[in-house]
Amino acid sequence: MFKLGLDTLLEQHPDWILGHRIGLVSHAAAVDTNGLTSAQRLHQTAGLNLTALFGPEHGFAGLAAAGELTADERHTAWGLPIYSLYGETRKPTPAMLEGVDTLIVDLQDLGARPYTYVSTLRLVLEAAAEAGKAVIIADRPVPLPLSMDGPCLDSKFESFVGSIPAPMQYGMTQGETALWLAGVLGLNINLRVSTMQGYQRDVFKQSAWPAWVPPSPRIHSWETACLFTCTVFGEALPALDYGSGTDRSFSVIGAPWLDATRLLPWLNQVGLPGIAFEPVRYQVRIGLYANSELDGLRLVITDYARFRPVSTSVTILAGIQELHQQTPLWTAPGTRPEWFDKLYGSDTVRLALQSGAPASDIIASWKPNLMAFAESRRPHLLYSCP
Repeated sequence: MFKLGLDTLLEQHPDWILGHRIGLVSHAAAVDTNGLTSAQRLHQTAGLNLTALFGPEHGFAGLAAAGELTADERHTAWGLPIYSLYGETRKPTPAMLEGVDTLIVDLQDLGARPYTYVSTLRLVLEAAAEAGKAVIIADRPVPLPLSMDGPCLDSKFESFVGSIPAPMQYGMTQGETALWLAGVLGLNINLRVSTMQGYQRDVFKQSAWPAWVPPSPRIHSWETACLFTCTVFGEALPALDYGSGTDRSFSVIGAPWLDATRLLPWLNQVGLPGIAFEPVRYQVRIGLYANSELDGLRLVITDYARFRPVSTSVTILAGIQELHQQTPLWTAPGTRPEWFDKLYGSDTVRLALQSGAPASDIIASWKPNLMAFAESRRPHLLYSCP
């Protein structure tokens, strides 16, 4: 029987939190199989002392847009402080932790370095270590738990969308990530993971798991979450629409200048594992092509175990450049090459693409670091493959 980390915490390890003043780092997407949030579960459990709430990017309620700063507030029904970790500060301060003995972290993450919940996790661990507070990770499934893909972070490009020394897609649950981070950062911390029961790194969303609640407004579904690092380059390259502002976010690419009829057979000939492409026409709501219809391609995952999102992203961009010699990919108004580098955690991808390097060469350049990362994370993996 499948159980979330919060379930096993409350049922099997209540001694970890009884008598403690509890701070919860969570959001509206952290729900159980009955649709109750982790905050509701803890607040309703007799004998527990929930004293503070902390919200990551998008806020504790999960309604803020990407990049929108949120402010501290107070829970209207419970009277508890809700501290923003995406506002004036992104790291819990000593004052925020003063009334807390143990922090529980329960976030629906993507196992993707640019998705900022892992940056929040790192800062929470560091703050807890400095303040002598215990941390418990209430674990839950992540998309693409088998995937390690993309360049590892170059420290020169460290930012809030690239704050851990891991590949762009790193394939660990938050519990595994926390254990690995504590090791690589050398943190002296009282850290426990309340593991899931009946979980085996499943690549498909299982029926026994909680219903999907978007952890941010544009991550509409499990498949969208899996495609995030494949098309997030659209945040930096407005010449190529990626469905932002529609229910197709991260699952389509399109542009008025894009010849999808040529790109489709080119991509099919490459034979990328685990992904198929279909022609699509869709309405654009925001961005460079707002209020227009675009012809483009829809990305369809066919094999979640073999799909490599970052390798796919680089191949798409290389194909577009090869087929469109005068592409505005890097010259359109609003293009942000520095943001592209932060998302990928390195400038090597952009520079190689701009020089016309084949995608296969770019992908091959990641392998030594990916192998080293695989070894560093191995001791911290908590779940076997199905």
